Amino acid sequence: MFWWRNEVRPGVSVAFTDAGAGNLALHVGDDPSAVMVRRARLEQVLALGVNAPASGQFQYMDQVHGNHVEFIAAHGPGPTADAMVSMAGASPPQPLAVMVADCVPVVLVGNDADGNPVIAAAHAGRPGVASAVVPATVAEMRRRGAVHISAWLGPSICGSCYEVPEQLRAEVSVKIPESWSSTSWGTPALDLPAGVRAQLAALSVAVEYSGECTLENDALFSYRRDSRTGRFAGLVWTHE
Repeated sequence: MFWWRNEVRPGVSVAFTDAGAGNLALHVGDDPSAVMVRRARLEQVLALGVNAPASGQFQYMDQVHGNHVEFIAAHGPGPTADAMVSMAGASPPQPLAVMVADCVPVVLVGNDADGNPVIAAAHAGRPGVASAVVPATVAEMRRRGAVHISAWLGPSICGSCYEVPEQLRAEVSVKIPESWSSTSWGTPALDLPAGVRAQLAALSVAVEYSGECTLENDALFSYRRDSRTGRFAGLVWTHE
């Protein structure tokens, strides 16, 4: 069910699901009721309602390959956004989820001046990386008082597999030189994880984990490998 999972700070955990958890997205033609059952099963496995009582549910979003960051105070309808930030207020931080099948799922954790966690999740596809969705997420966290921010990058398509037209590689690498790449067969490519890591390094945000290639691993969903496919999730939540 989990590709990677760990308590990254006391009372804060991060996880990335695999195909064993099933498709968690409502927008890929799957039976919506089956998707909701899978989401609920995931929350039950993590005892979210017991150990993370903010809502007992992960907050998902309507991802549109942009750079809008939404602040989430409590669980509700999925916002149209590509990143979310939450922190303690009247209740603990809202558990957050980001869905991908080749894009980079980025989960971030910091804390405020009193030591309370500030958490975030971002969807960094090629348009999002180029339009700086991850720096925008870090900026929102810092605007909310977050310090000591670290990031975890889940599995995504690697720079040796993500083939793109030459013009697109040039356009993106002008903005993020570290994203320039070539496929293992010698054609133009983009290395989105490298681009995200470079953006985070420029902001003095430590990357604690960077996942494997989705296209090269059958245990992960990959849109490039199978255009009709599900979505796995990057998750961040607080608990006692």
